[in-house]
Amino acid sequence: MTDRRLWSYKEIAAHIRVQPDTVRSYRKHGLLPPPDHVESGRPYWYADTVRAWVASRPGNRNRRTD
Repeated sequence: MTDRRLWSYKEIAAHIRVQPDTVRSYRKHGLLPPPDHVESGRPYWYADTVRAWVASRPGNRNRRTD
């Protein structure tokens, strides 16, 4: 089953337990995948996109997968 919920910086930050500004910095430095959707200039990612990105990050052994 696919999770097509759209996540903003805030939801991504909560998922990986960092501040939203950290996630913005990841995007600025090219560490986040491209957004799946942009609305009114704001980027959003599908939950599945974020989970796949988290799984592929180095040092993710203790990261949440839910």
